[in-house]
Amino acid sequence: MSQLVTGLDHIVLVAPEIDSAAAVYEALLGRPPVWRANGEGGAATAIFRVANTSLELMAPAGEGPVADRLREIIEAEGPGLKTLAFGTADIAAAHHKLTRRGMGPQDIVPGESTNELDGATRSWKRFRCADDQTSGIKTFLIQPETPLPSQDAPDGAVVSLDHIVIDTPNPDRALGLYGARLGLDLALDRNAPQWKTRFLFFRTGGLTFEVIHRLGETHDPAGPDRIWGLTWEVADLAAAHARLTGAGFNVSELRKGRKPGSSVFTVRDGTMGVPTLFIAHEPK
Repeated sequence: MSQLVTGLDHIVLVAPEIDSAAAVYEALLGRPPVWRANGEGGAATAIFRVANTSLELMAPAGEGPVADRLREIIEAEGPGLKTLAFGTADIAAAHHKLTRRGMGPQDIVPGESTNELDGATRSWKRFRCADDQTSGIKTFLIQPETPLPSQDAPDGAVVSLDHIVIDTPNPDRALGLYGARLGLDLALDRNAPQWKTRFLFFRTGGLTFEVIHRLGETHDPAGPDRIWGLTWEVADLAAAHARLTGAGFNVSELRKGRKPGSSVFTVRDGTMGVPTLFIAHEPK
Protein backbone atom coordinates (compact mmCIF):
# COMPACT_ATOMS: atom_id res chain seq x y z
CA MET A 1 0.00 0.00 0.00
CA SER A 2 1.44 3.37 -0.98
CA GLN A 3 2.18 5.94 1.68
CA LEU A 4 -0.33 8.81 1.88
CA VAL A 5 2.25 11.44 2.85
CA THR A 6 5.82 11.23 1.50
CA GLY A 7 7.20 14.09 3.61
CA LEU A 8 6.83 17.76 4.43
CA ASP A 9 7.06 19.35 0.99
CA HIS A 10 7.25 22.90 2.31
CA ILE A 11 6.34 25.33 5.06
CA VAL A 12 5.01 28.82 4.32
CA LEU A 13 6.31 31.85 6.20
CA VAL A 14 4.26 35.00 5.63
CA ALA A 15 6.33 38.20 5.58
CA PRO A 16 5.51 41.89 5.04
CA GLU A 17 7.89 42.38 2.10
CA ILE A 18 9.64 39.77 -0.01
CA ASP A 19 13.08 41.27 -0.74
CA SER A 20 13.94 42.06 2.87
CA ALA A 21 12.55 38.70 4.07
CA ALA A 22 14.57 36.80 1.46
CA ALA A 23 17.72 38.69 2.50
CA VAL A 24 17.14 37.74 6.16
CA TYR A 25 16.68 34.05 5.39
CA GLU A 26 19.55 33.91 2.92
CA ALA A 27 21.79 35.20 5.71
CA LEU A 28 20.21 32.87 8.27
CA LEU A 29 20.36 29.69 6.20
CA GLY A 30 23.65 30.51 4.48
CA ARG A 31 22.25 29.74 1.05
CA PRO A 32 20.30 31.70 -1.57
CA PRO A 33 16.74 30.99 -2.67
CA VAL A 34 16.39 28.57 -5.57
CA TRP A 35 13.13 30.14 -6.77
CA ARG A 36 11.71 33.68 -6.93
CA ALA A 37 8.32 34.38 -8.45
CA ASN A 38 5.31 36.67 -8.50
CA GLY A 39 2.04 34.79 -8.51
CA GLU A 40 -1.49 35.70 -9.46
CA GLY A 41 -3.43 37.72 -6.93
CA GLY A 42 -0.53 39.84 -5.72
CA ALA A 43 1.79 37.40 -3.90
CA ALA A 44 5.57 37.29 -4.24
CA THR A 45 7.48 34.19 -3.18
CA ALA A 46 11.05 33.14 -2.45
CA ILE A 47 11.78 29.45 -1.88
CA PHE A 48 14.76 28.06 0.01
CA ARG A 49 15.46 24.37 -0.65
CA VAL A 50 17.26 22.13 1.84
CA ALA A 51 17.82 18.37 1.68
CA ASN A 52 14.45 17.25 3.03
CA THR A 53 12.01 20.15 2.61
CA SER A 54 11.62 23.76 1.50
CA LEU A 55 10.81 27.04 3.21
CA GLU A 56 8.58 29.28 1.10
CA LEU A 57 8.49 32.96 2.00
CA MET A 58 5.31 34.68 0.83
CA ALA A 59 4.60 38.41 0.92
CA PRO A 60 2.04 40.79 -0.56
CA ALA A 61 3.18 42.46 -3.78
CA GLY A 62 0.94 45.03 -5.38
CA GLU A 63 -2.83 44.63 -5.46
CA GLY A 64 -5.02 41.55 -5.62
CA PRO A 65 -7.05 39.19 -3.44
CA VAL A 66 -4.05 37.17 -2.23
CA ALA A 67 -2.13 40.34 -1.37
CA ASP A 68 -5.14 41.64 0.56
CA ARG A 69 -5.44 38.38 2.50
CA LEU A 70 -1.72 38.34 3.32
CA ARG A 71 -1.93 41.89 4.64
CA GLU A 72 -4.92 40.90 6.80
CA ILE A 73 -2.96 37.96 8.26
CA ILE A 74 0.08 40.14 9.01
CA GLU A 75 -2.11 42.84 10.58
CA ALA A 76 -3.95 40.33 12.78
CA GLU A 77 -1.17 37.87 13.67
CA GLY A 78 2.15 39.36 12.60
CA PRO A 79 4.62 37.60 10.29
CA GLY A 80 5.49 33.95 10.86
CA LEU A 81 4.85 30.34 9.92
CA LYS A 82 1.26 29.85 8.74
CA THR A 83 0.95 26.82 6.43
CA LEU A 84 2.02 23.18 6.12
CA ALA A 85 2.15 21.47 2.71
CA PHE A 86 2.67 17.71 2.85
CA GLY A 87 3.97 15.90 -0.22
CA THR A 88 2.17 12.97 -1.80
CA ALA A 89 3.02 10.70 -4.72
CA ASP A 90 -0.63 10.23 -5.78
CA ILE A 91 -2.79 13.31 -5.32
CA ALA A 92 -6.00 11.61 -6.46
CA ALA A 93 -5.57 8.70 -4.06
CA ALA A 94 -4.71 11.10 -1.22
CA HIS A 95 -7.81 13.17 -1.96
CA HIS A 96 -10.00 10.05 -1.92
CA LYS A 97 -8.47 8.75 1.32
CA LEU A 98 -8.74 12.07 3.15
CA THR A 99 -12.34 12.44 1.99
CA ARG A 100 -13.06 9.06 3.57
CA ARG A 101 -11.25 10.18 6.73
CA GLY A 102 -13.42 13.27 7.12
CA MET A 103 -10.79 15.88 6.22
CA GLY A 104 -13.14 17.68 3.80
CA PRO A 105 -10.56 18.30 1.08
CA GLN A 106 -11.25 20.99 -1.48
CA ASP A 107 -10.97 20.26 -5.21
CA ILE A 108 -7.58 19.32 -6.65
CA VAL A 109 -6.22 22.34 -8.51
CA PRO A 110 -3.17 22.74 -10.78
CA GLY A 111 -0.49 25.35 -10.22
CA GLU A 112 2.50 26.64 -12.12
CA SER A 113 5.28 29.14 -11.60
CA THR A 114 8.13 30.75 -13.53
CA ASN A 115 11.43 31.34 -11.79
CA GLU A 116 12.57 34.96 -12.06
CA LEU A 117 16.14 33.81 -11.42
CA ASP A 118 16.56 31.76 -14.59
CA GLY A 119 13.22 31.56 -16.44
CA ALA A 120 12.62 27.90 -15.55
CA THR A 121 9.05 26.73 -15.02
CA ARG A 122 7.52 24.16 -12.71
CA SER A 123 4.05 22.79 -12.04
CA TRP A 124 2.14 20.90 -9.37
CA LYS A 125 -1.28 19.71 -8.25
CA ARG A 126 -2.59 20.33 -4.76
CA PHE A 127 -5.62 20.54 -2.52
CA ARG A 128 -6.39 22.17 0.80
CA CYS A 129 -7.94 20.29 3.69
CA ALA A 130 -10.94 21.82 5.45
CA ASP A 131 -9.71 24.36 7.98
CA ASP A 132 -12.07 23.07 10.67
CA GLN A 133 -10.40 19.64 10.41
CA THR A 134 -6.77 20.74 10.68
CA SER A 135 -6.73 22.25 14.17
CA GLY A 136 -6.20 25.83 13.01
CA ILE A 137 -3.17 25.29 10.74
CA LYS A 138 -3.72 25.77 7.00
CA THR A 139 -2.83 22.35 5.57
CA PHE A 140 -2.34 21.29 1.95
CA LEU A 141 -1.30 18.13 0.15
CA ILE A 142 0.77 18.67 -2.96
CA GLN A 143 2.15 16.52 -5.76
CA PRO A 144 4.99 18.34 -7.53
CA GLU A 145 5.20 17.54 -11.23
CA THR A 146 8.51 19.38 -11.60
CA PRO A 147 11.12 19.28 -8.83
CA LEU A 148 12.69 22.40 -7.42
CA PRO A 149 16.35 22.92 -8.31
CA SER A 150 18.76 21.46 -5.76
CA GLN A 151 22.00 23.04 -4.57
CA ASP A 152 24.93 21.95 -2.46
CA ALA A 153 25.14 23.48 1.01
CA PRO A 154 28.08 25.90 1.37
CA ASP A 155 30.32 25.54 4.44
CA GLY A 156 28.46 26.54 7.59
CA ALA A 157 25.12 26.57 5.77
CA VAL A 158 21.95 24.77 6.77
CA VAL A 159 21.83 21.25 5.31
CA SER A 160 18.32 20.15 6.25
CA LEU A 161 15.40 20.72 8.62
CA ASP A 162 16.00 18.58 11.70
CA HIS A 163 12.53 19.12 13.12
CA ILE A 164 9.49 21.36 13.07
CA VAL A 165 7.61 22.02 16.30
CA ILE A 166 3.82 22.25 16.57
CA ASP A 167 2.28 23.53 19.83
CA THR A 168 -1.08 21.93 20.66
CA PRO A 169 -3.62 22.40 23.48
CA ASN A 170 -5.02 18.94 22.70
CA PRO A 171 -2.44 16.15 22.20
CA ASP A 172 -5.04 13.43 21.67
CA ARG A 173 -6.57 15.43 18.84
CA ALA A 174 -3.07 15.87 17.38
CA LEU A 175 -2.51 12.11 17.57
CA GLY A 176 -5.69 11.60 15.55
CA LEU A 177 -4.90 14.30 12.98
CA TYR A 178 -1.22 13.69 12.27
CA GLY A 179 -1.10 9.98 13.04
CA ALA A 180 -4.41 8.33 12.14
CA ARG A 181 -5.68 10.72 9.47
CA LEU A 182 -2.56 12.06 7.73
CA GLY A 183 -0.65 8.84 8.37
CA LEU A 184 2.60 10.19 9.80
CA ASP A 185 4.71 7.58 11.58
CA LEU A 186 4.42 8.03 15.37
CA ALA A 187 7.88 7.36 16.79
CA LEU A 188 7.46 8.56 20.39
CA ASP A 189 4.75 9.66 22.82
CA ARG A 190 5.99 10.55 26.27
CA ASN A 191 5.63 12.96 29.16
CA ALA A 192 8.79 14.77 30.22
CA PRO A 193 8.04 16.31 33.64
CA GLN A 194 11.50 17.91 33.79
CA TRP A 195 10.48 20.08 30.84
CA LYS A 196 6.76 20.22 31.77
CA THR A 197 5.92 18.92 28.29
CA ARG A 198 4.27 15.96 26.59
CA PHE A 199 6.11 15.16 23.36
CA LEU A 200 4.69 13.45 20.28
CA PHE A 201 7.41 12.70 17.70
CA PHE A 202 6.33 11.76 14.19
CA ARG A 203 8.76 10.91 11.40
CA THR A 204 8.13 11.84 7.79
CA GLY A 205 10.39 12.37 4.79
CA GLY A 206 13.65 12.45 6.75
CA LEU A 207 12.62 14.95 9.42
CA THR A 208 10.93 14.93 12.82
CA PHE A 209 7.46 16.42 13.12
CA GLU A 210 7.39 17.28 16.83
CA VAL A 211 4.11 18.10 18.57
CA ILE A 212 4.39 19.55 22.07
CA HIS A 213 1.78 19.99 24.78
CA ARG A 214 2.77 22.10 27.78
CA LEU A 215 1.85 20.36 31.03
CA GLY A 216 0.57 22.23 34.05
CA GLU A 217 -0.97 25.04 32.00
CA THR A 218 -4.65 25.76 31.41
CA HIS A 219 -5.68 24.85 27.86
CA ASP A 220 -8.85 25.12 25.82
CA PRO A 221 -8.95 21.66 24.20
CA ALA A 222 -10.91 23.13 21.28
CA GLY A 223 -8.27 25.83 20.72
CA PRO A 224 -6.00 25.87 17.66
CA ASP A 225 -2.62 24.26 17.13
CA ARG A 226 0.13 26.57 15.91
CA ILE A 227 3.42 26.10 14.11
CA TRP A 228 5.83 27.06 16.86
CA GLY A 229 9.40 26.84 15.57
CA LEU A 230 12.10 25.26 13.42
CA THR A 231 15.37 23.49 14.16
CA TRP A 232 17.86 23.62 11.28
CA GLU A 233 20.64 21.03 10.94
CA VAL A 234 24.19 21.97 9.99
CA ALA A 235 27.30 19.84 9.54
CA ASP A 236 29.57 22.18 11.53
CA LEU A 237 27.87 23.98 14.40
CA ALA A 238 30.86 26.16 15.30
CA ALA A 239 31.16 27.34 11.69
CA ALA A 240 27.44 28.14 11.56
CA HIS A 241 27.70 30.01 14.88
CA ALA A 242 30.60 32.07 13.59
CA ARG A 243 28.80 32.75 10.30
CA LEU A 244 25.64 34.00 12.02
CA THR A 245 27.59 36.04 14.55
CA GLY A 246 29.43 37.69 11.67
CA ALA A 247 26.12 38.38 9.94
CA GLY A 248 24.85 40.24 13.01
CA PHE A 249 22.41 37.69 14.42
CA ASN A 250 21.86 37.53 18.18
CA VAL A 251 22.82 33.95 18.97
CA SER A 252 23.28 32.02 22.21
CA GLU A 253 26.36 30.10 23.24
CA LEU A 254 26.80 26.53 21.99
CA ARG A 255 25.41 23.93 24.38
CA LYS A 256 24.53 20.23 24.52
CA GLY A 257 21.19 19.36 23.00
CA ARG A 258 18.47 17.24 24.60
CA LYS A 259 19.15 14.45 22.13
CA PRO A 260 22.30 12.47 23.01
CA GLY A 261 25.21 13.37 20.76
CA SER A 262 23.75 16.69 19.65
CA SER A 263 24.89 20.27 20.13
CA VAL A 264 22.72 23.34 19.61
CA PHE A 265 22.47 27.09 19.77
CA THR A 266 19.49 29.44 19.68
CA VAL A 267 18.94 32.34 17.31
CA ARG A 268 17.30 34.75 19.75
CA ASP A 269 15.61 37.12 17.31
CA GLY A 270 15.66 38.46 13.76
CA THR A 271 13.89 35.41 12.31
CA MET A 272 10.53 37.08 11.56
CA GLY A 273 8.74 35.66 14.58
CA VAL A 274 10.02 32.08 14.23
CA PRO A 275 11.67 30.48 17.30
CA THR A 276 14.83 29.05 15.73
CA LEU A 277 17.42 26.53 16.84
CA PHE A 278 20.52 25.24 15.03
CA ILE A 279 21.68 21.67 15.69
CA ALA A 280 24.55 19.37 14.73
CA HIS A 281 24.79 15.65 15.47
CA GLU A 282 27.94 13.69 16.24
CA PRO A 283 28.72 11.18 13.48
CA LYS A 284 27.37 7.73 14.29
